[in-house]
Amino acid sequence: LLGGCKLSRSELIQRLERVGLAARAHSKVKTFSQGMKQRLGLAVALVSDPELIILDEPVNGLDPQGIADIRELILHLSHEEHKTVFVSSHLLAEMEMIAGRMLIIDKGKKVIEGSVKELLNPEKTVVELQAEDADKVSALIQASSWKSFFRTHNRGKVLLEMNTKDIPQLNRFLVEHGVAVHSLKPKHTLEDYFLSLTR
Repeated sequence: LLGGCKLSRSELIQRLERVGLAARAHSKVKTFSQGMKQRLGLAVALVSDPELIILDEPVNGLDPQGIADIRELILHLSHEEHKTVFVSSHLLAEMEMIAGRMLIIDKGKKVIEGSVKELLNPEKTVVELQAEDADKVSALIQASSWKSFFRTHNRGKVLLEMNTKDIPQLNRFLVEHGVAVHSLKPKHTLEDYFLSLTR
């Protein structure tokens, strides 16, 4: 691990300590587990002390403690050292804990972009509506005072963006107009949000 690096030994050990690999400084990489290789990749990214760090699935192969350690390190790099950390990951629950801004891509196309706080704003929660005739419901909503909350109609579901406290009122409106409502579900997590936009 130590061979061929321009950093001083103490500087290199410091970076290995940050990812929990200092004790394996003299080990051959081929003896590393997948999780250890992930940590090593992050240590390599820190060698030149960059302002921008790009990580691809940084917690892949790590045990729960390793995931927590990498999460803490990413947050430290962002909040304490003021570095920009760009993370590509399928683990939306994990990203929800560390990301300040999110870009969701589905099948190579951008679905939505914004701060996590904006995407999970309780006053602008994505609500998934399933009813007997989604086409009819979509038309009804868009012709009513609820039209400003309408976002899309896709695959038999209607998606709205609204304050969750207004859900009972919306349900009452639909029932009064003869709609057989099957479900009205708020999407509170990034995973819920992603699935509601891509299914």
